[in-house]
Amino acid sequence: MRTLRRFFIHWQNWFGLTLVLFFIVVAFAAPQISPNDPINPGPFQQVKGFRASDLSPKNPEQAPPLGTLPGRISVFHALIWGSRDALLFGLEVALSAAIFGIFYGAVAGYAGGWLNGLLMRISDAFLTFPVIAGVVLLRQLWQLSFEAAGGAIYNGIIAFEPTGEISPLLRLLEWINPLTLTLILFSWMPYARLTNSMVATIKQAEFIQAGRALGASPMHIILRHIIPNSISPSVVLAARDVGSMVILQATFTFVGLAGGSVWGQMLVMGRNWIIGPGGNILHFWWTFLPATLALVFFGIGWNLLGDGINDLLDPHGH
Repeated sequence: MRTLRRFFIHWQNWFGLTLVLFFIVVAFAAPQISPNDPINPGPFQQVKGFRASDLSPKNPEQAPPLGTLPGRISVFHALIWGSRDALLFGLEVALSAAIFGIFYGAVAGYAGGWLNGLLMRISDAFLTFPVIAGVVLLRQLWQLSFEAAGGAIYNGIIAFEPTGEISPLLRLLEWINPLTLTLILFSWMPYARLTNSMVATIKQAEFIQAGRALGASPMHIILRHIIPNSISPSVVLAARDVGSMVILQATFTFVGLAGGSVWGQMLVMGRNWIIGPGGNILHFWWTFLPATLALVFFGIGWNLLGDGINDLLDPHGH
C-alpha cells in the first residue's frame, strides 16, 4: 500500500496512467467507436456525400466530427484505428526487444569472463550502427527476397503473381514487417547492458550460491533467480520505449523510408495543407493537428508511466 501511495501521490503518474489507459480503451473499442466499412475495411475510410474528384479536405462542419483529409478520408476513423495500430506496434517492438535483451544480458553476465566480454562487445557493435541505415538495408533485403520468392510490390502495395499456390516462404515474408524487425534488432542493446550490469552483482548473492550448491542448472538459475531480480530497470525502459517506437514509426512513415503508421500516413496526407490562405496554419487544422496530438500524448503517456513504474520499483523512493 505504501508503494502504491508513492505512485499515486505524483500527478505526473496519474496523468501518464490516464493517457495510457485512454489509448488502450480506444484501441480495444475501435470497432464500436468507429465501425469499419464492411465493403472497404481499414483505417482509411472515405466519407460519403462528396464528389470523388473533390480532393480538398472538408472541415468538421461539413464532415463531422473531425472533417476529412484530402481524398475524403475520415480523420476521426483514422485517428481511432490508428490508436490500435500504435498500441500493437509499440508493444510488439518494445516487449520483443526487452525479452531478447534481458535474456542476452543475463546469460552474458552469468557466464562472465571472456564470453561476457565477447557478447557485450557484440551489443556495443549494434549500438554503433545507425538505425536509419538498418531500416533502409533491411527494407531492401526484404523487398528483394519477397520478389525472388514470387511476390510483387506495386507502389508499396503487396501483391501475388497468379502463378499458382503461394509458397510458405512467401507467406512468411508477407507476415514480416521490415520496420518492426529492424527496430527490434537495434533496440535490445540497452536492455542487455542494464541487465548485464545488475547480474554482475546479483550472481554473487547467497541465494544464487545456494542454488548452485543444490545442483540447479545455469538456465534454471538465470530464469528463476537472475532475471526476476534484475528486471526492474528494463521494465521502466520498456514502458518508455512503447511510446518512442510509435513516434519513430510515424517519423519513418512521414519521410517515406518505411513504416505503415496510420498516424504517420495521416500527416503525409495533410502535409500540403498545413499552411492555409494568408499563411494561417490553423485554417486546415484538422488535417495535421489531431494526428500530431495523438502522437504527442501517446509518447508522453508512456514516458510518464515509465517514470511512475520507476517510483513503484525504487526501494529507496519517498
